[in-house]
Amino acid sequence: MIKQLPSKEVEEYLKNNPKCVLLDVRTEEEWNEDGRPDGEKFGLKTYFLPIQFADKSLNENFEEEFKKLNIKEDHEILTMCMGGVRSQAVAELITQKNYKCINISDGFLGNNENIGWKRNNLPCK
Repeated sequence: MIKQLPSKEVEEYLKNNPKCVLLDVRTEEEWNEDGRPDGEKFGLKTYFLPIQFADKSLNENFEEEFKKLNIKEDHEILTMCMGGVRSQAVAELITQKNYKCINISDGFLGNNENIGWKRNNLPCK
């Protein structure tokens, strides 16, 4: 089972769990239109790798491209998308590869439960 972490709790979580990285799996278009999280502002190395493209087709090379990121297995991966659905699927996939993942449950822009990274005034580019 993948742990769920609302974006408003990320900064506090990192204080006790410094070996984390952020993986944003939104599309390039979403990054350009909505902005990007700037986790580096509080020491969170951030990676950008789309799980799908603007036309909703899946990134068939996702797993291969993920391996090339060379994220150490002793790091927890916080996954993020727009509202928490795609990042949940990615967290489940990556967990099968021996990584520990946590899904940012409300993503970058929020969902029905929480307002998201951007509206929580967490650092953005």
